[in-house]
Amino acid sequence: MTTYRSIEWRGDSIRLLDQRRLPHVTEYLDFTDYRALADAIQAMVVRGAPAIGAAAAYGLALTAAQSQAQDVAALSGELVGAAAVLRAARPTAVNLAWAVDRMLRCSVEPDIAGVDALREAMLDEANAIAAEDVRTNRQIGLNAMELVPQGATIIHHCNTGSLATVDYGTALGVIRTAHEQGKQVHAYLDETRPRLQGAALSAWELIQLGVPHTVIVDGASGHIMRTRGVDLCVVGCDRVAANGDTANKIGTYNLALVAHAHGVPFYVAAPTSTIDLATPTGDDIAIEERGPEEVTTIGGVQVTPAGADVANPAFDVTPAAYITAVITEMGIARPPYGESLRRMVELAEEERAV
Repeated sequence: MTTYRSIEWRGDSIRLLDQRRLPHVTEYLDFTDYRALADAIQAMVVRGAPAIGAAAAYGLALTAAQSQAQDVAALSGELVGAAAVLRAARPTAVNLAWAVDRMLRCSVEPDIAGVDALREAMLDEANAIAAEDVRTNRQIGLNAMELVPQGATIIHHCNTGSLATVDYGTALGVIRTAHEQGKQVHAYLDETRPRLQGAALSAWELIQLGVPHTVIVDGASGHIMRTRGVDLCVVGCDRVAANGDTANKIGTYNLALVAHAHGVPFYVAAPTSTIDLATPTGDDIAIEERGPEEVTTIGGVQVTPAGADVANPAFDVTPAAYITAVITEMGIARPPYGESLRRMVELAEEERAV
């Protein structure tokens, strides 16, 4: 386990590591209300699809713990209201809705008798979601090892490590696993404009882990591939459509195109909870638009002229044709993704039902 936690249940509050202040300040914030927690998710105090899913789950557990409801029906109504607020905090990452829906399904189990039992069930389910995330991430890393050669040079985009999950990480977890297995890997980290999660967060994590790495600007990936050689790219995801199209942090699509042009394998690390079989293609994924200040300012300093028009999509969609394989905790999915992704989800559901 890492020495820091992106999210932690404190009994009467939820503690989040404020990722907006890293790498220079390590500060934890405590939240005692689901509305404030939803604001924190929207403001990216906590970020990364698995982490915000776990945060939302604990938000519902907190709602149940604090409720003054005297019967199950009243408490269930409060949970539905809180779920709507939490679900709306960020629209693109499917883990948020997945975790909320899972918590609500738990809340209507017929064998729950009384509000105390419902409160306990909500916390148990949130803890289960968090624990599953850690196990899932570790298994993704292990499953990926057949794809990572000894001494591999890897390009990674955004941040997908322990900060973006409950612990360990998805795509950055692949790099971490390879390092722990003595594969002597080197990671190139895209800075990831506009919020610089690669430069600020992934580099910070790899320093803690002792993984050799180099931060590059987003536009340098083609030059690095052509002049220095890259063995593979590995990225995370916020949603995978049924056909394999994948939504991830803005700039992922560009990296996939560059990798395709240079014949570099492009892998997506995806917990099965991010595979959305109800979304047919990437064209059906809602892309979050964020405020222009993320683009116009860096470190509080405005870098654009006053009045400049700004577009700030937080994510883009990489077509399945540019994705070599999708690494899940249940195995590696390869084209045709319509078949292989469905099989991965079915295997995960079967395992969870045991």
